[in-house]
Amino acid sequence: MALRQRLQQKQLQRLSPQQIQLMKLLQIPTIALEQRIKEELEGNPALEEGDEIDDLDDEFADLKNEEEEYDDSDSDDEFGIEDYLDDDDIPEYALYANNTSADDEDKEVPLSGGMSFRDLLSEQLGMRVLSELQRTIAETIIGNLDDDGYLRREIYAIVDDLAFTQNIHTNEDEVEDLLEVIQGFEPSGVGARNLQECLLLQLNKKEETENVALAKTLIEKMMDEFSKKHYSKICQRLHIEEDQLKKVLDEVLKLNPRPGNSLSDSTKVVQNIVADFMITNDDGKLELTLNGRNAPQLKVSNQYKQMLRAYSEAKGKANKEQKDAVQFVKQKLDGAKWFIDAIQQRQMTLYGTMDAIMEYQKEYFLTGDETKLKPMILKDISDIVNLDISTISRVANSKYVQTQFGTFLLKSFFSESLTTESGEEVSSREVKKILSDAIDGEDKSHPLADEKLAGLLKEKGYIIARRTVAKYREQLGIPVARLRKEL
Repeated sequence: MALRQRLQQKQLQRLSPQQIQLMKLLQIPTIALEQRIKEELEGNPALEEGDEIDDLDDEFADLKNEEEEYDDSDSDDEFGIEDYLDDDDIPEYALYANNTSADDEDKEVPLSGGMSFRDLLSEQLGMRVLSELQRTIAETIIGNLDDDGYLRREIYAIVDDLAFTQNIHTNEDEVEDLLEVIQGFEPSGVGARNLQECLLLQLNKKEETENVALAKTLIEKMMDEFSKKHYSKICQRLHIEEDQLKKVLDEVLKLNPRPGNSLSDSTKVVQNIVADFMITNDDGKLELTLNGRNAPQLKVSNQYKQMLRAYSEAKGKANKEQKDAVQFVKQKLDGAKWFIDAIQQRQMTLYGTMDAIMEYQKEYFLTGDETKLKPMILKDISDIVNLDISTISRVANSKYVQTQFGTFLLKSFFSESLTTESGEEVSSREVKKILSDAIDGEDKSHPLADEKLAGLLKEKGYIIARRTVAKYREQLGIPVARLRKEL
């Protein structure tokens, strides 16, 4: 096959480092902005906290004009859009349906102090009379427990680890014996290798009653039927009536499937949500407020401006060191001025975007009725505020709004549209709300299958296929009808 050369015209979007930094500023929520500002203050001595003088722009422009002879002709380095496409690309499907993108952040949430369950286990281990070797093996087992309190690793793998990393030669039986010691500690059920063992460990510590004994048999011999809620089969095999089965199930439901998370709230993950916006209803008139922490008081350092003026006055005698100093001072002043402008632009972009969303979903923000939510995609707001869709995505994916009905992620107000039997377009979130209400109100002894839920929605005018009902149900985190069954 012959190789051929050809010319191809290709248009690429080029963004400066400042534009990329501005996009990053738009993406971060209020709670992260303060840290970002702190980093900028620490890295740029020409940026300070406090009120800026009124004629800052004019004075700064004059200073820059005086130093034009020191300017380098090189322009700022530029980046092609391909350099950051992996982080910021907005897939086409997200513009019309789910409104998700790679800008969705995995936010790290702060941990509060306190004793972890591993600390508690080590403390109990210290009360046991063990050899130094046994104690080391036991500590290794505790270190291999996951956050739920389970030992997910195979025993032979722990034996190998001890040999290779600590030069400790042991065997599976010895590790098993020490695991049994740990399984006797509190919280009950810790050290289990699967859910079945976890529940049995807890049942074995309970007072032996008829229902506890039946619960042990249930978990030990009928775990599959229990997980699938095949209650009629369980009753037949245990030779009991449904009333007694309910008491047996109550014993099981009192158990903790995640013993590692059973300590007090002081050891659990704490997520701090700071609203970026607040919407209030003043006698039928919606008022939007931007969180004040989004509008910090920043100014350009007077000391650095005076330094630049001093260099300007001595420019006729400038040597190489002085010119380098001028470039350094100007770079810091430019950076400070840009950062202040970027923060202000961030404020305007956030406010304009949220204001457009508020007006678009006005009926919802007035009433709190989710059925009043209109279908809304990123492009709808993009067209209103005349900003790129990727900019709207950055705002929506990481910002929260506080209303009298609760605090919500902006992304939750975007949804695809559906057409009712009468031809009216409605939000998929409206349909999900009706679906959720129907499941909440169902007879739990005979929960509604997806086919029946689709029929119920059809009666209300929403023509939706069973598979769409299943998709919405899964998005709501609701299990299938069989697993919703209760006695």
